[in-house]
Amino acid sequence: MPRITREDKARNRQNIVEAAGRMFRSQGVDAVGIAELMKEAGLTHGGFYNHFASKDDLAAEACGASFEASLGSLEQFLEEGADLNGPALKRVVDNYLSAAHRDASDGGCPSASLVIDAGRHSDTIQSAYAAGVEGYLTGFAEEFAREHEGELTAQEARERAVLLLSRLVGAMTLARAVSHVQPELSDEILRTCRTHPLD
Repeated sequence: MPRITREDKARNRQNIVEAAGRMFRSQGVDAVGIAELMKEAGLTHGGFYNHFASKDDLAAEACGASFEASLGSLEQFLEEGADLNGPALKRVVDNYLSAAHRDASDGGCPSASLVIDAGRHSDTIQSAYAAGVEGYLTGFAEEFAREHEGELTAQEARERAVLLLSRLVGAMTLARAVSHVQPELSDEILRTCRTHPLD
């Protein structure tokens, strides 16, 4: 049997983290078994513990990786700045509170899709989630300060960032919770919060 190379091991670990990120965001951490997860990653069940000490360790890493990707998208939006569709934060809101994001089969942004799991699981997972939340708050606060140059203190920009993220996550969580049984209500939640995100 050929020996696995260091590069193969790193690639396998990355495949597991990516599969876990998709599955945890769409189904929740508790709903995903290790055997199912490893199959999704294209690996055997027995190889899991060659990479992670526990499912919680994997969940924390997958949470961190999911936020890293999501924050990369946020950074790109903010770097592009204002355009014909309005200020950068308005475009972020419109994109986040879209039907496409709500209906994303992988759960989309981890801030909404992993919010319940973060509160129910270990400090390790919660710490990874908290770091992601801080990333969003930092990005939002910096953009508020840029869009309102000289008008906001750092504390005021931070408070606006907290309010915005809370509204986005709350709206997305509610919209997903009712989307199958009351799609009109789900659409109304998204539409209303897109229209009044910063009030």
